[in-house]
Amino acid sequence: MLLAQATLAVTAGPALAQTPPAQVITVTGKSAGNSASVAGFGDLPLSRTPLSASVISTTQLQDAGIGSLADITRLDAGITDAYNPPGYWSQLAVRGYTLDNRFNYRRDGLPINAETVIAQANKQALEVIKGTSGLQAGTSAPGGLVNLVVKRPTRDVRSLYLGWKADGSVAAELDIGNRGDSGLRSGWRINASAERLDPPMRNARGSRHLLAGAFELQPAAGSLLEAEFEVSRQSQPSTPGFSLLGNRLPEASDIDPRTNLNNQAWSLPVVMAGNTASLRYTHALGASIDFVAHAMLQRLRTDDRIAFPYGCSNEDSYDRYCSDGSFDLYDFRSEDERRHSRALDVSLQGQATLAGLTHRFNIGVLGTRYTARYQRQAYNYVGSGSIDGLGVVPADPTLTDENTNRDERSTELHLQDMVGFGNGLRAWAGLRHTRMQRESVRTDGSRATAYTQRFISPWLAFSQAVGDTGTAYASWGRGVESDVIPNRARYVDAGQALPALKSRQLELGYKHAGRSLDWRVAAFDIERPEWRDIGSCDTDASCVRRADGSARHRGLEVEVEWRGTAISLRGSVLALKARREGSTDASLNDKRPTNVPDTSIKLQSAYNMPGIPGLALLVFLTHESERMVLPDNALATPGWTRLDLAVRYSQRLGGQRQAVWRAGVDNMADKRAWKEAPLQYGHAYLYPLAPRSLHASVGLDF
Repeated sequence: MLLAQATLAVTAGPALAQTPPAQVITVTGKSAGNSASVAGFGDLPLSRTPLSASVISTTQLQDAGIGSLADITRLDAGITDAYNPPGYWSQLAVRGYTLDNRFNYRRDGLPINAETVIAQANKQALEVIKGTSGLQAGTSAPGGLVNLVVKRPTRDVRSLYLGWKADGSVAAELDIGNRGDSGLRSGWRINASAERLDPPMRNARGSRHLLAGAFELQPAAGSLLEAEFEVSRQSQPSTPGFSLLGNRLPEASDIDPRTNLNNQAWSLPVVMAGNTASLRYTHALGASIDFVAHAMLQRLRTDDRIAFPYGCSNEDSYDRYCSDGSFDLYDFRSEDERRHSRALDVSLQGQATLAGLTHRFNIGVLGTRYTARYQRQAYNYVGSGSIDGLGVVPADPTLTDENTNRDERSTELHLQDMVGFGNGLRAWAGLRHTRMQRESVRTDGSRATAYTQRFISPWLAFSQAVGDTGTAYASWGRGVESDVIPNRARYVDAGQALPALKSRQLELGYKHAGRSLDWRVAAFDIERPEWRDIGSCDTDASCVRRADGSARHRGLEVEVEWRGTAISLRGSVLALKARREGSTDASLNDKRPTNVPDTSIKLQSAYNMPGIPGLALLVFLTHESERMVLPDNALATPGWTRLDLAVRYSQRLGGQRQAVWRAGVDNMADKRAWKEAPLQYGHAYLYPLAPRSLHASVGLDF
């Protein structure tokens, strides 16, 4: 009954968009037959692996009218918003834990920094591994990993995409390439895109563009050299959130979601530019083992500027706005932020037989280097604003505050192995040993910290095939996070390394992959220790930071996909119990985390219109339950349901030429609700659902 009432998450796959008019269109989406490369077990289908993962293609994003990473929350119940102001980089939560943009993102399997806007035009798919990610990462938050799969050369690619969104955003994307399969095999692929951004929010116009290339060469039999690059830039003012008005949660229906509180005449756009390149060499060592060397370089530059609303000094309250709707406004500017990441992974992967048992393994070493360099920044009080967005205050760009430069080096030895025992029984194991060095210092040379840590993150699972269509499994894994005591006078042992936080996850699941029906159910239990500041913390040496209890998230995930002749359906449901446990402060125990819904339901449908081959009606329905606004759980935003409708028409133009026309209405009922309620920088913000809007596009294969 729950799934019948769930929402619709249309994940129509690439095959769906390319179906000729004379054939039936079906939803193939995150089929259980897909593989996720970041899982580390090669091309084994997800239906046979003992972990939860989603694979979302960029074609699916086009069907849903999605242009940013943040909006993939519409397609999977296990993924929710964490802090997603329009015009800024995206933050996601998986199974209720906010992903760390510095450590929980990968690009073709190598770690990247996601404190930037991630371009989509040259991405083939997004992979989301759910649960404690110690198997794939040295340090990371326990929710999971997001991996960006780059488009690679393929035979005879020639496509053009044109898109429009209200209130005037337009986009153009070009994807061309080719690959020869005889003689000295070589291939190339070029992606280029340009967009004018004009979202429903006022004073938020901007632009972004991308140029990317991917190349490959087979210098000899059994060898493959792959290179790729991308250059991207986005310039757009960001949109601050609303907040509590004193002790009152404002009604979302009383707020105009088009209002942008960052609307001063001196407001400047946030500019995020990125250059990324990678080189991968694969060489076959015999029939079943490959040597792989994979290197990546990422350089990010950001100008972060905003008229930033924060707190209410008139009422001596700094986690919300004033009762009358006013707030303190600050001129914040942190320009020329530079984040550089380098990674090199060398590994052996393949299959071997040992003691009569078949092993599928991956063993190697990953070295990473990360540096962040900043300038002094402005964070200056300039007056009072108001939630009607009409307040006018002067600018003050004086550089009055220091920033913090960071360095990190890590070396990770990693081993993964899958052993087949026969009769469908398999054992899966992973072990990652990490040695990490971190340093930080303020831009004026003060508050320096430096430390080295070593830790091991293991993972173990067993799976049993059930006939030709089913797999039952159980898994256990550990993740690690690392930090220092803030180097400030009020802390005892300021600047000293804290013990590594070791989270763990247990998961039990079952997967079924049939001809017309796929379904998966997974029960999980994740526990992560929590740091807490103990003491008055208002005078020197009055504050102690130590582990105090844990954040425990237990839940049940269900995904069902049915592919019929005329109608295809796909639904996902997450029922989550996230609570604080074991704190020495009893008032904290049994509290829900802020901004995490207990229930999330996403459902999608494709209906092939009878008598009009190639025409399909797409329905997207999203439901999320209430979210806590404050740590004491005194206030919560109501749950909400959003309906999106779209149509897609696949038109054969002769030969290999094809056009795919799309049009849709997001938030069909113009629902007014608080989409999320992030507690960010110690402040409770509220972000509304975007108002009803239209979008249309055409994709042409020529």
